[in-house]
This record gives sequence, structure tokens and C-alpha cells, in this order.
Amino acid sequence: MLIVDDDAPFRTRLARAMEKRGFNVVAVESVQLGMEVAQESAPAFAVVDLRLADGSGLDVVKTLRDARPDARIVMLTGYGNIATAVAAVKAGAVDYLPKPADADAVESALLADGRPLPAPPDNPMSADRVRWEHIQRVFEQCDRNVSETARRLKMHRRTLQRILNKHAPRG
Repeated sequence: MLIVDDDAPFRTRLARAMEKRGFNVVAVESVQLGMEVAQESAPAFAVVDLRLADGSGLDVVKTLRDARPDARIVMLTGYGNIATAVAAVKAGAVDYLPKPADADAVESALLADGRPLPAPPDNPMSADRVRWEHIQRVFEQCDRNVSETARRLKMHRRTLQRILNKHAPRG
């Protein structure tokens, strides 16, 4: 198993927990090292942080997917939104978990094998949260260009700026 995360305490804790669960772990802190390990040893499992100090974890996912198409990859991030989840899955991740993720959730995501979808959530996202997520997705797709995002969403640029400066709605 390859773990790529620039948060040293989290990386160490997760590596120890996964070793206790029987995984053979290589833990690194950068995109560059992650890509090297992916090319050299092509591990069957990987846990990759989306945003790393030297770039995007999506590069590690693509490299690993090229080296081993059947690899099970879970993407982690502290910046969770629908746009980044979609990008992670398109790059080849089998699941996407917000940080801090515990070892049980990571193991479940790595070992899931086509089971039916879980029951619907007891507390689904509110309409305000869905709207906010949609705006964030379009904003990311427009390379974080406010004017282009406002044009595509057919809203005033200043209105969009106010929405983007607010925190995500709860629920």
C-alpha cells in the first residue's frame, strides 16, 4: 500500500493503523516520491491526499493507474467538494474521503467490492448546500475564473463573489 500525504503526523498514524490491519505500507510526503513509488512497485492499494506541497495528488493517481490498472485508490482531502470528488474518480480513484479520515473508513473504501449502494442518508444535503456545491464545481471547471463562472451561471459577478467569499452552508 502506498500512502501519499504531506501531513506527517496523519501519514504516520494512518501508516501504523494500516500495517496493523495487514497492509505492507510505504508512506511518502510528496507527489514526486509518490509517482516514483507508483512506477517502481505499482502497489495494489493507495491512499493519496489531493493537495500536496509540491502539486496535486491526481498526478499520483494517474501514474499509479497507468502502472497498475487494477489498483484500488482512495483520495483524501481537507478541501472536500463535489468538483474535486468528481475529478478524483475520473482520474481513477475508487472512493473519495474527507480528512481527517479514520483507518476504518479508509480500509472499507479500499476493500469495497461492488456492494450495493448504501441506504440514503438520514440527513441529506440541504438545497442551499447543493447550490453552493454546484457553484463550486462550475468555479473549479472555469479554472477559478470569477468572470467566466458568473457568465456560465448567468449571475452577476459581484453576486458570485459574495457567494464565494461565504462559508459553505451547513447540511
